[in-house]
Amino acid sequence: MEGTVGEGAGRYVLKAERKCNEDILFCIDVDAESLVEMKVTGYNGQPITRLDAIKQAIILFVHAKLTICPEHRFAFTVLNKSSSWLRKEFSNDVESAIAAVQGLHVTSSSSQADLTNLFLAAAYEAKRSRMQNRILRVILIYCRSSVRPQYQWPVNQKSFTLDVMYLHDKPGPDNCPQDVYDTLVDALEHVSEYEGYIFESGQGLARVLFRHMCVLLSHPQQRCLQEHVDIPKSLTKKAPQVEPMVIEDSAPVTIQ
Repeated sequence: MEGTVGEGAGRYVLKAERKCNEDILFCIDVDAESLVEMKVTGYNGQPITRLDAIKQAIILFVHAKLTICPEHRFAFTVLNKSSSWLRKEFSNDVESAIAAVQGLHVTSSSSQADLTNLFLAAAYEAKRSRMQNRILRVILIYCRSSVRPQYQWPVNQKSFTLDVMYLHDKPGPDNCPQDVYDTLVDALEHVSEYEGYIFESGQGLARVLFRHMCVLLSHPQQRCLQEHVDIPKSLTKKAPQVEPMVIEDSAPVTIQ
């Protein structure tokens, strides 16, 4: 912002700045833990897994993001031991995105999750995006409660932004979701060019996932620090405030 001092008061004008269109690379964890059931059921009474909810959330995100600006594009990778491409070409075609998401399926469980290949692919694609006056963002959706992700990455190389959505079990003797979360925070801070956001949920509620994904619609070049994010607002109705009655003073009474 630039400041212009007027007559005894400061006047600040926000500089006009064009934000770049986004290339958004989703990376979805397809470990066996993504088959953990949520606390809701589908329309036919069948249980909904984390992966089912993730698919719905991504489709919601794609539709909403393209409504905001139809020039944003999407590509998809999956994470097991390492990352691999699901759909490599970035596109703003909704039907293509839906087909890629619906094709997600769970692979075998793994005790390792290496993000290095994901970051390498993102850095390469970020260079291509920048040549087109675009920016690249990675949205990692991670589901493991006891496997801390690993990565090797230079400290000073930040060419893309990383957001993380972490779905996990409640803490217990066989898992360590807090340690996993801390590792994900370190990774985000290590690689992100702009302000990256990380959200977590161990409640097993699909609506919490959807709510966080809606916040991730925010453009990295227009974000405040995550600690200042106070959305979405609570929808709880507040009790109407009743104004106090004004009682006129009565005339004095003389007692004889």
